[in-house]
Amino acid sequence: LSQNFLHLNEEKTEYILFSSDLPSSSLSFGPLTPQFAPTVRNLGVIFDQSMHFDKQISAVVKVSFYQLRLLSKVKSFLSKADLEKAIHAFISSRIDYCNALYTGLNQSLLNRLQMVQNAAARLLTNTSKCSHITPVLRSLHWLPVRFRVEYKVLLFVFKAINDLAPPYLAELLKVYQPARTLRSSGLTSLVVPKCKYKKFGGRSFAVQGPTLWNALPAHIRCVTELSIFKSQLKTHLFRQAF
Repeated sequence: LSQNFLHLNEEKTEYILFSSDLPSSSLSFGPLTPQFAPTVRNLGVIFDQSMHFDKQISAVVKVSFYQLRLLSKVKSFLSKADLEKAIHAFISSRIDYCNALYTGLNQSLLNRLQMVQNAAARLLTNTSKCSHITPVLRSLHWLPVRFRVEYKVLLFVFKAINDLAPPYLAELLKVYQPARTLRSSGLTSLVVPKCKYKKFGGRSFAVQGPTLWNALPAHIRCVTELSIFKSQLKTHLFRQAF
C-alpha cells in the first residue's frame, strides 16, 4: 500500500475468509486480526464465511416486510397500477438485487424470499392469507423467486457467450466441442466443469451457468437477439413454474 501512496483505514476495513477447511478461530492475520469479521458487506450484499447468505436474506426479508407495511397504509390512495409500480420499486427490486448469488442455495432460504413475494401479491390483489397464492402469481405474471434466480443466471450466460458481458465472465464458460459432427452440433452447449466441493464450487457461475444453459430447449439456445431471448426464456420459465 505504501508503495502506491495508499493508507489503510483500519476503521473502515474488514476481512473475511471463505474456506471449507480452515476454521476462522485458528487463523491469525497479525496486526490485521482485529479487522477480521465473520460477515462483511460489499455492494450492499452481506457475505458470510460459509456463503449461506442467510444474513443477507434475513436483511432483505426484514426491510421488505417493513416496506410492505408502509405500502399497506397508503394503499387506499393508490390505483392498482400505481401500487404495483411501488411494489416493484420497493420489494421486487430488493428480491432481485444480486440474486444470481442465490443460485444453488438451500430451498428453505429461498422460501423466505418467496414469502415476501407472496405477501406483496396478496397486498396487490386483496387476496386473503387462506387462499392459494399460485393462481395469484400466475395471474400477475410474476415468476417465483427460484425461477427469477435462474432467469438472472441464464441471462448472464447468454450475454457471456454473445460478447455482451465482461471478459471475466466469458472466461468462465467453455463451449462444448464434440469429437465428431453430431446432429446437435449446431446448438451451443457448454462444458460443465467438475468441482471438488459442491458447497462452494458447485454453486459457482462456472458450474451453475452451463448446467442451467444445457437444460434449456434447443430453440432458446439458438437465439442470438437479446430481447427475443429474454422473452422466450421468461415464457419457458413461466411454464415450468405454473
